Amino acid sequence: MSVLVPTMGALHKGHQALIKRARSMSNDVVVSIFINPLQFENTEDFEKYPRSPERDIQLATLAGATEIWMPDYKEIYPDQINLLKASAIGELYEGTSRPGHFDGVVTVVSRLFDIVKPEAAVFGEKDFQQLQIIRAMDSGVEIIGVPTVREFDGLALSSRNVRLSETGRVSANVIYRAMAAARLAPTIAIAQEIIDTTIATDAGFRCDYAAIIDEENFSLATDLTKHKRAIIAGWIDGVRLIDNMRMGA
Repeated sequence: MSVLVPTMGALHKGHQALIKRARSMSNDVVVSIFINPLQFENTEDFEKYPRSPERDIQLATLAGATEIWMPDYKEIYPDQINLLKASAIGELYEGTSRPGHFDGVVTVVSRLFDIVKPEAAVFGEKDFQQLQIIRAMDSGVEIIGVPTVREFDGLALSSRNVRLSETGRVSANVIYRAMAAARLAPTIAIAQEIIDTTIATDAGFRCDYAAIIDEENFSLATDLTKHKRAIIAGWIDGVRLIDNMRMGA
């Protein structure tokens, strides 16, 4: 059984958790490292994306990767790009703020699947909307989600965290604190109020959205929704951060 772990590099312990999960399933674990330009709304953000290929190889190997694949652009997109369309939830939240982002995601994932032909692929729950969109691709590849790996104070591990200033790093914790404080609230209304109030306590965080959604279709959750999840996104120091957390016990 071949298992693929697609990444854009700048690996950290969160990526290692994905690789370890893949290795628990198979002795054939391919880690791809490709910074996909189709996922970026502007060239500047693409150019600023952290790159650490030598360290990536070391971390991936230590976590159990049996093959590390670092294709160039022409290997992924040898001809005219056939841009695919993400499912309907790709128009919401991250899709609203980053038009075309999820189309770029499903396009590159489809190409990776076509080339590697894995039986399963592992993705992190930190990018929960992305995970659900990839599941909706109906690719024939088993899609495995792995829980978010966090810092000591709850901040979700992200390759973008290295771009935060010392002050910004402190502010970033407000995202986790807001969700954790709301998780066991008795109603959606109270949970949303807790999230909004907590976020407002830190002027360093410029919120894009903070909502509690139905995991299945990303509609706003109600008290009767079976699986509720808080999703939050915004900017600190000009760096976009996203996170999410299942609501309830």
